[in-house]
Amino acid sequence: MRFFLLFLAWLPLLSLSAVAQSSHKLTKGRIVRHAPALDQLLSPDAQIEIVGSGFAHIEGPLWVADSSMLLFSDTKSRTIYRWSEQKGLSKFLENSGYTGRMPYSEEPGSNGLALDSRGNLLLCQHGDRRVALLPLAQKSGLHTLTDNFEGKRYNSPNDVLAHPTNGAIYFTDPPFGLPQQEKDPQRELPVSGVYRRDAKGKITQEITDLSKPNGLAFTADGRTLYVSNSDSLRPVIMAYEVRRNGKLSNGRVFFDMGSLPKVRPKELPDGLKVDQAGNVYATGPGGVSILTPEGKLLGTLDPGEVAANCAWGDDGRTLYITANTFLCRVKTKAQGVVIRKK
Repeated sequence: MRFFLLFLAWLPLLSLSAVAQSSHKLTKGRIVRHAPALDQLLSPDAQIEIVGSGFAHIEGPLWVADSSMLLFSDTKSRTIYRWSEQKGLSKFLENSGYTGRMPYSEEPGSNGLALDSRGNLLLCQHGDRRVALLPLAQKSGLHTLTDNFEGKRYNSPNDVLAHPTNGAIYFTDPPFGLPQQEKDPQRELPVSGVYRRDAKGKITQEITDLSKPNGLAFTADGRTLYVSNSDSLRPVIMAYEVRRNGKLSNGRVFFDMGSLPKVRPKELPDGLKVDQAGNVYATGPGGVSILTPEGKLLGTLDPGEVAANCAWGDDGRTLYITANTFLCRVKTKAQGVVIRKK
């Protein structure tokens, strides 16, 4: 039965009544400029465009350069969508995060998406409590990459990244996908950790002192890993040194998002990305905060909704934003980091 459901997920979609694709002439929200240096990253006439709308709650945007398409997860409908300028919007994979008996939780679907060094799709699956791998070339063969640490099941892997040089995969494991989150009786691990799977498949706990680790982003050289902590009591972005052996060390607070005014309820640090110059684009209170490598706030991309994550796409100068039920984008002067298979 599971094979049959996965097979159906790949059938061509005839209609998308639940979502709508815009003509890109619509704009949403505003761009708040905090420092003149933002002009080096965004043109004065830059606007936030609506690409699609009508989703349940979207997350985990990922640009697949070889296919010129954006993939993103709808965590509530258990669907991964794809979008391209040429072909528009369609379903890419259904039952993307949970293959058990429903109902399970508020967000049982996949969340973070990434590519490994071979171009395989990595999926953080809330409901199935695992990091899975899907070979994009064959569009079949979804299988478990890791679902436990030392025999104990993960909480609900949320975001994942492949290191640009050392072959390791890093992922966060907060309890957001569990039916009762941190109080869920099915929880087996006492911490919400950040994990590393090295090139040989060994899993290590790299960070255990963050209450709710969420988004991940490497600098272009892979020497620094940023981790957001989605906790209202400590809403910070941490920065860690990535050693030559892949281990993380020297954690420090890069930016305290508690210093930002909350524009909407439930706005906490979430997904983030880095451009080639080292500037950080972090979702949280007010939208997407644009920060210098030193942690100075230059501006905010406010989509008018709670922004969950963002991703570089197209030629690396377009930032796509998943904002609750809206998929948005903004053209930039900055050159983003677009992952390509080796």
